Amino acid sequence: MGRHRRLWVSLVPFGFFLFFSSAFIGVPSALGWSKEGHVMTCQIAQALLEPEASEAVKRLLPDYVKGNLSALCVWPDQIRHSYKYRWTSPLHFIDTPDNACSFQYSRDCHDSHGVEDMCVAGAVKNFTSQLVHYKEGTFDQLYNMTEALLFLSHFMGDIHQPMHVGFTTDEGGNTIELRWFKHKSNLHHVWDREIILTALAAYYDKDASLLLQDIQRNYTYGIWVDDISSWKHCNDISQCVNDWAKESIEIACKWGYEGAKSGTTLTDYYFDSRMPFVMKRIAQGGIRLAMVLNKVFAASEEGFTYNNNVGR
Repeated sequence: MGRHRRLWVSLVPFGFFLFFSSAFIGVPSALGWSKEGHVMTCQIAQALLEPEASEAVKRLLPDYVKGNLSALCVWPDQIRHSYKYRWTSPLHFIDTPDNACSFQYSRDCHDSHGVEDMCVAGAVKNFTSQLVHYKEGTFDQLYNMTEALLFLSHFMGDIHQPMHVGFTTDEGGNTIELRWFKHKSNLHHVWDREIILTALAAYYDKDASLLLQDIQRNYTYGIWVDDISSWKHCNDISQCVNDWAKESIEIACKWGYEGAKSGTTLTDYYFDSRMPFVMKRIAQGGIRLAMVLNKVFAASEEGFTYNNNVGR
């Protein structure tokens, strides 16, 4: 575990990070919400930041993105297969027992070698705890705060993508090959991107900013407005990541896998009935990311508790 823990704190000089991330801009993402999903998650979050958190985020971002967090929210996907960052690959998802339709941290949060905490729930906890050190001014020799911010922002999207908390055998739907309307796809990709792209083409003239506005209206004064306080409630980050992962596997079981066997063709019914879940999970991911960043960067002493026994 020692080697993994040294990697886990992600010690990379800031100058190298700028070069590295710039070199990978434009590389297609492999897993996670699509580019559109991650960008919207981060746009929602940044719009909800309080002044202290907003200033901290802008200070940590490289100058070339001009304070725009969403410009780098796909960065963890872009570098995950590189030699230096390949250790992060298991942090994007959780494999749960087939058909169990449940998440247990001690049972499920590990990589293929059994290393504990190496899953998206563990990643959210880890990078949240790293960012807490920002206020203490003691982070320079311990953590790369810019990377911690980008990893947390990305993984908050991933933990809310239902098929990122899927079944082990089919790799979260990646091996369930099917057709999405007239073209080949797989179940994981349907939830990553197909539903979002179909919605953009059908209702928003392929303009993601219009879709984002609809999502924002739904939680500002629309159908989700009464749910916001419960979405944002979080005192113990260990309990919260468990709850968020459980939400995802429950949606995956009831709405993701249902009616989506290998070789099937998914069309209007699947799209129409699943699209609201995709949009709601993007909203929840963004709102909760803002909540986490507001807490860790707040001027007050209020923060999270960390109960490592939760779910064990």
